Amino acid sequence: MNTAQAKRVLETALICSQQPMPVRDMRTLFDDQLGADTIKSLLEQLQLEWAQRGVELVCVGTGWRFQSRPEMRQYLDRLNPEKPPRYSRATLETLAIIAYRQPVTRGDMEDIRGVTVNSLIIKQLEDRGWIEVIGHRETAGRPALFATTKHFLDDLGLASLDQLPLLDAPGSQASVLDALNFPESTQPLEVSALPGDLPEAAGLSADAGEPGQARPGPDDAPLFFLDGTES
Repeated sequence: MNTAQAKRVLETALICSQQPMPVRDMRTLFDDQLGADTIKSLLEQLQLEWAQRGVELVCVGTGWRFQSRPEMRQYLDRLNPEKPPRYSRATLETLAIIAYRQPVTRGDMEDIRGVTVNSLIIKQLEDRGWIEVIGHRETAGRPALFATTKHFLDDLGLASLDQLPLLDAPGSQASVLDALNFPESTQPLEVSALPGDLPEAAGLSADAGEPGQARPGPDDAPLFFLDGTES
């Protein structure tokens, strides 16, 4: 099989797949006759070939997928004008803490935020598939340790946690939240103008990632859509 045909097979499989496809599954397409490095090289070639189109090929937490580019959202939203899911400030801050400080216990989150974390917030994030219990801390009561999931990475369009916005970059406090996107399926949803800034919400300073001043406030703060619209 030549390179052009192999790329055609990969392209077809990825377009038809309902979920991100890992490289190991792609190798099955070729009866393991192509190695992982060869497949990754072909994927990079496909990325370049789709660079000028409204759809892009990206690597996320659970594999590779095609998805619409963020600038196409304003047009695609006309086909589905429903509002995106709503999350309170407390929910977004809790998610930020877990993403940047994982693994953390509920007590850790409360120490950072300075307020009690409502159990419904944890359940909401678990039900959404963004966080999970990965173990227990060996202290009194053996509290659960929470971390983000690969599904969380998929929804942000990231391949790994290393790609989360840096907290020590210039202007990070003003731009980190804008960099977090929560796509629905393969149609990206942009996060913009959400309350607060992620470093502070995560209890981190923008300089060195050390614990900072927690944001006080009740967990019944106003709800915000993922596009920044207040309820």
